[in-house]
Amino acid sequence: MARINDDKIINLKINKIDFEEIYLNGNQGSLFFSPSVKGKLITTVVVALILMILFFFKDDLSKEKFGIFYFMSFLFLLCAVYLSLAINKVSKWKKEVVKYLKTLENTEIYQIEFNTKVFKVNINDSKETSLWTEFTAGEISDKFIGLEGKFNYMFPKKSMQEADFELLKEAVQKNVLK
Repeated sequence: MARINDDKIINLKINKIDFEEIYLNGNQGSLFFSPSVKGKLITTVVVALILMILFFFKDDLSKEKFGIFYFMSFLFLLCAVYLSLAINKVSKWKKEVVKYLKTLENTEIYQIEFNTKVFKVNINDSKETSLWTEFTAGEISDKFIGLEGKFNYMFPKKSMQEADFELLKEAVQKNVLK
């Protein structure tokens, strides 16, 4: 960490595994069992089972109750559409994460620089600059610090020194989580 005109600089040690532990934690990368898909999958399966049962007993349904069969068919199609949209979203997210993790393999410079107004990330001299006010959300845990806004970031605690992690944590609390 160095101080230049009130700017604070944090150099991150790149270990792809540290980033994978956070991004692909649990089932986050799973197309069918990620937290955002799991509920939709279970709902779709339950509706499909009910629809199959109704289909096998459709001859026993009176004409007045046959509307239930059509309603469940519509409900199943609706669930299937929501499920496919959720799977597509996870698939796109996972592709972006894998692409980002591949860029980390050849990274020589990964640096965070910030002051009271500006937050910059430098990866191999490719700099992204944001104002603190452009971040819409932040997350601080004992394993990482995450920021969402014009650019989204996740910095593992293992990739920086303890003092640098505390410095970044204070800055995020002061400027984003106020």
